[in-house]
Amino acid sequence: MTISSSVHDYYGERSPEAQAHIRFTEVDYPLVSDPSYDEALIALTASYRSLERYLTSPDDLYILPRSVSEVRSILRRYAYDAIHNIVSSNSNSIRSNGGYSRICNIAETSINNVLSIERNAELLLAVHTPPAARPETPTASERNTHETPWFIRTA
Repeated sequence: MTISSSVHDYYGERSPEAQAHIRFTEVDYPLVSDPSYDEALIALTASYRSLERYLTSPDDLYILPRSVSEVRSILRRYAYDAIHNIVSSNSNSIRSNGGYSRICNIAETSINNVLSIERNAELLLAVHTPPAARPETPTASERNTHETPWFIRTA
């Protein structure tokens, strides 16, 4: 199984998430000055950034995921972080009438969609799964220098 660490393997370059991320990162002015920035753009950018963080920042994980539901939970938490970062850069970027909830819902739907495609969930789980622990077998020199006395049966 080949494990990919590229966001584009999960969100294609033409996906709404990738397009939102590109559009969002190319802007040099505050969000409030452009009325076309809406909740979906923020949510899809956050979804893209959550997957990007999951793939490229293993040091952010203190406890490695053991199941697909834990991967989903991590991606959702990262998406919320990204939403908070976007919103903190401009307090007028979301509507006060449930905008935050809608943004979170759109981001969660995007994450669930990418996890439901073929083997994506399995591959994302494998990204941070340590290699299978191999049983330690002593080398020949270690077996010969064992501290416990070896008794040789003579009869």
